[in-house]
Amino acid sequence: MVKIFKVLAILAVLGFIGWFVAAKFTLKTTVESNHQLLVERVESMGKLELVKYRISDVLEHKNKTPFLPDASVLLIIKADVVGCIDLAKVKAEHIQVYGDSAVLKLPQPEICYIKIDHKSSKVYDTKMAFFREADLVDEAYKSAEKQIDEEVRKSDILQQTRTNALNILKPILTGLGYSKMSLSFE
Repeated sequence: MVKIFKVLAILAVLGFIGWFVAAKFTLKTTVESNHQLLVERVESMGKLELVKYRISDVLEHKNKTPFLPDASVLLIIKADVVGCIDLAKVKAEHIQVYGDSAVLKLPQPEICYIKIDHKSSKVYDTKMAFFREADLVDEAYKSAEKQIDEEVRKSDILQQTRTNALNILKPILTGLGYSKMSLSFE
């Protein structure tokens, strides 16, 4: 009986020492990233951003293959679409001043960019994707960007951009002393 207690005591001490060493010296993962940033290009911008749409897209994207089960992913995608006017296209001949009157011809509104907000977008579910999950999610994001682009071009974003340009530029011209003004788009 005494031998059993001695063996149990030794096992308990060894177990405690093993636990202490394991707790003290466990492998803790540290992350190390080394970045080498390089400015590739500096561009002069003249775009006046006038309207921003926030788009949400619920997308179920499937890959169908003849010999494997259908792989699918469910995403909720958030994107920003910005309408703008490129003021760099305004030339001296587009601006005419007659006393207290000003005539300004602005370039046509355009969509500056469509940008998916990856921080706000979520992958909710993947089914049967296995080792192709990353490719499936990437395809889904590309499909969403294409669909958002098509739908936004059908929307009234360019008309809203035009309206906002007039609402912003008229008070500026009035503040510069022009009581009569004509703003148009070429």
